[in-house]
Formats: sequence, C-alpha cells, structure tokens
Amino acid sequence: MADSNQYHLLSRIDSPADLRKLAVDKLPAVCDELRKYIIDVLSERPGHLGASLGAVELTVALHYVFNTPDDRIVWDVGHQAYSHKILTGRREAFHTLRQFGGIGGFPHPEESAYDTFIAGHASNSISAALGMSTAFEIAGEGGRHVVAVIGDGAMTGGLAFEGINNASIDPNNLLIVLNDNDMSIDRNVGGMNRYLVDITTSQTYNHIRYEVYQRLLKLNLISEDRRENILRFNNSLKALINRQHNLFEGFSIRYFGPIDGHDVGDLVKKLGDIKEMKGPKLLHIKTKKGKGYKPAEQSATVWHAPGRFNKDTGQRLLPERTNEPQLYQDVFGHTLVELAEKDQRITGVTPAMPTGCSMTYMMKAFPDRAFDVGIAEGHAVTFSAGMAKEGMIPFCNIYSSFLQRAYDQVIHDAAILKLHVVLCLDRAGLVGEDGVTHHGAFDLAYLRPIPNLIISSPLNEIDLRNLMFTAYKTDRGPFVIRYPRGKGELRDWQNEMELLPVGRGRRLREGTDVAVVTIGPIGNVARQAIEAAAAEGISAAHYDMIYLKPIDEELLHEIGRRYSRIITVENGTVVGGLGTAVMEFMMEHGYTPRVQRIGIPDRFIEHGSIAELYNLCGMDAPHILEAIRSLAGQKGGQA
Repeated sequence: MADSNQYHLLSRIDSPADLRKLAVDKLPAVCDELRKYIIDVLSERPGHLGASLGAVELTVALHYVFNTPDDRIVWDVGHQAYSHKILTGRREAFHTLRQFGGIGGFPHPEESAYDTFIAGHASNSISAALGMSTAFEIAGEGGRHVVAVIGDGAMTGGLAFEGINNASIDPNNLLIVLNDNDMSIDRNVGGMNRYLVDITTSQTYNHIRYEVYQRLLKLNLISEDRRENILRFNNSLKALINRQHNLFEGFSIRYFGPIDGHDVGDLVKKLGDIKEMKGPKLLHIKTKKGKGYKPAEQSATVWHAPGRFNKDTGQRLLPERTNEPQLYQDVFGHTLVELAEKDQRITGVTPAMPTGCSMTYMMKAFPDRAFDVGIAEGHAVTFSAGMAKEGMIPFCNIYSSFLQRAYDQVIHDAAILKLHVVLCLDRAGLVGEDGVTHHGAFDLAYLRPIPNLIISSPLNEIDLRNLMFTAYKTDRGPFVIRYPRGKGELRDWQNEMELLPVGRGRRLREGTDVAVVTIGPIGNVARQAIEAAAAEGISAAHYDMIYLKPIDEELLHEIGRRYSRIITVENGTVVGGLGTAVMEFMMEHGYTPRVQRIGIPDRFIEHGSIAELYNLCGMDAPHILEAIRSLAGQKGGQA
C-alpha cells in the first residue's frame, strides 16, 4: 500500500486527472516515487521489474500530456506498463499483481478502461493503434489521440512493420513512441537493433521544418493533400544534411529523436509539441532498462523478472534447489548440447528467448550453430525449415503460446515438405502467473489437424531426452515435443538416450474399473489420483499415450474393448486435444464407452499459481480422484 508519508505525491494520484493537476516541476518527484513503489512491491511480489523501471518517465509524460482514457495509449510488450497500472487507479491493488484474483501482469481492457488493448505478445501495438485512429477518423472524432508505445525488442516483429507500412498510406494521426532500450528480454539482435542504436537526426531541423510547414499552410501555399510529396522532399533534404537516410521517414512517417527518455520535463515538452501534428509520427526515445535500480541496470536480462529480492542489497532470494529435479528447460538445453556433440548437423533456433528456454547452453558450446532470431516466431520456423531443406537438423524452441504466431509457417513451410524440423514447445499448458496471454493451452488442438506432423509430450525428463533423441533420428516430417514450465519429476534424469517408437504409447498400470488416459507430465498428477483411488478399493488403469499424433491405435483398441468408462487428462484445452482424439477413435471403431475429458476448459484462464489454476480447471489430483470415484460407481456394460 502507498503510505502517504513515503509517497507524498503518489498517494494522492488516483487517476491521470490527478497527475495532470500537478506542476511540471513536480513530475520528476512523481517518477522517483513510482520507481521506489515498484521496487518495494516487486521485491516481495515477483513480476517484470527491469522493463517497467525503464518506462517510468515515459508513462508519466504520456498520461500528463494526453487526456486518457479518452485518448488511447496502446502498450506493446505489456510488462513495461506497471507505472501505467499504478497511475490509473490500481495503486492500492498493485500488491496483488499476478496473484490469483489480483490484477494481471499485462494490460487488459477487462481490467481497466485505461488498458486499451491486450498486450501480452509483442509487436501488435502499431496495428491496433492504427485501427483505433482510423476508427476515430471514420466516426468524425479525429481530435482524439492514439499513441502506440513499442519497444523492448518488439520492433523485430514483422507485424510492427506491417502496421508502419499501413500507417503511411491511410489517413490517421497516429503517434508511435519507440522506447529504444537496446534490449528485449535477452539482448536485442539483428540489423534493426544496430540501426536503432546508431540512428541520428537533427532536432533543430525538425523544429525549423515544422515551423515553415505551418506558415506555408496558413498562407495556403500548400495543403494537406500534397503533404506526402512535401514529406518526401523534406526527408530527402534531411537525409542530405545528416548524410543518413531515416528508415521511418522512408515510410513517409514524421520522425523525431532520439531524445532522452528519462528527462520527464523534456518528454512532456516534445509530446506537447508534436501532439496536434497531422499524420503519422514517430518519437524515438532512448531509455535504460532497470533505470534507477543499480543491480537491474547492470544485468538487465537477470532482472527482467528476478523473483523476490532484497531491495536494499540487491540480492535475489532464490529458492534452494538442493537435490531437486531440474527445470524441463535445462534438461532440454543440456540434452541439445549432448546431441549436437555427436552430429554437426544439429542446430538450435529461438525467437528471442535463449535464457528462458536454455538455448544459452547450445550458444556457449556451439556459437556458430545456435541462433537467436529476435521476436520473430514465423521467421524462426521458416529459417529452421530452410536449414532442414539443406540437410541440417534444427531444434527450434518456441514457447507454446508464441507458436500460435507461426501457424502458417508450420503448415506451409515445414509440414507440406515433410522437413526434418524439431519443434520444442516450452511453457506448454498452464504457465501460472503470466496468465491468459501466455498459457500454452491450444497447441495440441491446433497442431493435431496438420498432416505430416508428429506430436509428442514426455511424462518426465527421461522421456524428454528420449523424445529429443527420437526426433533427431526420425526423418518423417516436423516433430513436435511439448513440455511445461518449471521443475521435472526426477533427480536422476541423465539416462542413456533411447528411441521411443513413434506412435506407440504404454500401459503404466493395470485396472478393471476405469481407464485413465493421459499425455505429458500431467500424467504424474493423474498417477497420484489413481493411487489414492486404489487405497479406496477402486481399480483404475493408467495409459500414457506419449504421442498424440500418430496416436497408438492398438492401445486404444485395447482400451475400447476392456473399459466402458474412460477419463482423459491433458494439460491443454479439452476442445480438440487428447480427449477429442480418443472420443473420435471410439466412435469411428464402434466402441461406446462413457468418456470424461479433464483439461483446460473452453475459456481463457486467468493468472495464478499452477496449483491454484489446476484446482480452478479441475485438473488437480483431488478433482481427478473425484472423477474416478464417480465413473467407477457407474457400473454396467458399455453405454
């Protein structure tokens, strides 16, 4: 809670209207208090620290200059928007950040009118903001302002450039603020990043050009209809003076900057100066991720989402992992290196998440065979497909929810040609506190209809290693391996890898009353329920399918012949996944069991701990046990 003694100004700001009552010279103090408040809360309630600290001054300036929420601010990479949440009526709820029932970690219109668009995935702000600005123009409300705030690596996403291209040709007054901190989560990569770091322009020239332009308008010597031609002439003149062409002005978008993104007074002035300019504009600001907190400034990747920490010493309060299972991502990383040591055709690809998916191990061991392609999931898949076409074996690691952004590339560029691409989907299933935009709920369902794909999920770390080995050895088309966020099941996981025959599952436990059919690590939760049922005298069989596609039809025939009651359990949506596949098989082959599907319900799931969300969705051991009890009590033949 914001104590008025510590937060003299912040405690009195319940909305941006309160902020706008302050004199400009008070804004630096507001920024100091915001930064301190974020550090205070996040030291105890983990969240995304570095990006939000870097955007404090920008947030204050935007809400000070623009009449929000009537004017729209569209955030990109929403983890930089914590100051925005605090200033827009959620200060006292900020301590509930990312907790079950509390406020979310990303902007969401259902949470606040000030959150104008969803902002969990990168690079969508310009397109969304352009749509809003166009809507205002059509409705005769062109005086309402729309600002897209993009940065933190999101400019490497192709959608951002699609939006910029469209903004240059359609009538709009869109303002794009490029928050250039030279970072995404890991360090930014690619030619676009180097360009943003090196770009220069003449602020004096921008000012003179604007003044001349306004005078010519007043004298009726030029008109808005001829604006594009004039812009092109001015841009050419500016390039001549600066001896450098400006990419954004090549799109006929007015460019201003770069300016210091931590000088809140100057930001207010510059935003005020360009606010009423007609046509699309881009303000380029330079900021520092983690600004104002030295540990975060010195190690931006580590302090992107550091967990709990001692705010005074900067020591991260990491949980002790003595003799605990490894994280699935680390098992992937170490296993990939082990495979790459044996075959130089193996490469690693990730779209901007080398630390999060542990591709860093491959990058260290084989820097010439590991690639971070930036926030560009579609490119990651097609780049991998190109390598596979020429004989390489790429392991392309993408978070499950982000693979949605590359669906066409999976189909068109990998599956049709049956290319030997291994798609490793980290963070599959419910992911916890990151919430609705990050749950990997849909991969089983949206991948299952695609021909030529092999789709698998390991029960534990040994199976993950075996599936990676099998994927390496199997050249039958794209091979998908999905696994969850967090720790595995086993302390001793470094096995001698072996093949897991494609399309073959296994019976883990005999039973007579009910068959429980699972895929992936959630099978371990089902096992707990099955063991509890056995203690009550209920006999439940357990089948681990391993592969969703091709599914083990021999095993399903066995289940169909022996059981009239079936429970399917999956850490994915129940619509179209394992449960649907089992029901389809039973119907097509004349079996008539009762099938109860357990998984993520047909709705978007909020944020919270994994345990809380499993309970919410009826996927935890007590709910599975109750399902076993219920079905086992319904005796009789197949029905």
